[in-house]
Amino acid sequence: MSESELRIQMVQFCKSLYERGYMAGGAGNVSVRVDGSTILATPTGSCLGRLVADELSLVDNSGMLISGKKPSKEVKFHLALYKDPSVHAVVHLHSTWTTRLSCIADIDTNEIIKPFTPYFVMKIDMIEMIPYYPPGDDRLAEALGKWAGKRNAFLLQNHGPVITGSSLEVAMDLMEEFEETAKLVYLLKDEKVRYLSENEIDYLRNKEKQNNKRSQQWP
Repeated sequence: MSESELRIQMVQFCKSLYERGYMAGGAGNVSVRVDGSTILATPTGSCLGRLVADELSLVDNSGMLISGKKPSKEVKFHLALYKDPSVHAVVHLHSTWTTRLSCIADIDTNEIIKPFTPYFVMKIDMIEMIPYYPPGDDRLAEALGKWAGKRNAFLLQNHGPVITGSSLEVAMDLMEEFEETAKLVYLLKDEKVRYLSENEIDYLRNKEKQNNKRSQQWP
């Protein structure tokens, strides 16, 4: 996909998320890899529902601005995640249910969401909790960079979710899955939940690995 097409896609996807209430005001930031040396990112302070394609920030791998408006200060942690060559998009929102999850004081960081739906296991599976650092802090980028290529879903403590994907479309879909699953966690909190068994989880993980291998074999 060309740079101009990626610009249009980012504006459309972000507007869709904004209109459906996944973020408010100037919260959240999104980026997509253009090629091996450049990344498109949302500008600092921008509302994801009112982006302008030509104003998106084009930066190099060090974060230096090439064109467009000044990028979000959080582009630093996006760049840390792009160290994994399989990552082609990063989405960070302050969406209600996942952000609520990130604020729970005594949450089990080894199993932030206990699996109860198959698609959560196949698409998200393991979530890494990143300790709280102020927005834009270099330590946030360092902490996320350690998990580049090992996880595709993160919770920034007291801050919100981060998702990586093989494309902007994939990352957006995964973010929606993450948010809706977090919502279900709270809707089911007073119910007797049937969680997936270890055997059921292992089956889903193995099936997803096989699907990924088959997709990589196609030209």
